[in-house]
Amino acid sequence: MIEWILILLAIAGIAALLGFDRLSGVALTGAKLLVVIGLVMLLLLALGIVAVA
Repeated sequence: MIEWILILLAIAGIAALLGFDRLSGVALTGAKLLVVIGLVMLLLLALGIVAVA
């Protein structure tokens, strides 16, 4: 998941430099969403609600 976050952040940065505002926004939104999902999964794992098999 971290790999996808870094890829989306790189796409957002390059798109912003080239002037593609919408593409940059979409990539950044995707990266933010993956960060939130990752943090929620980490919290559930830390609280013992979800177990890793």
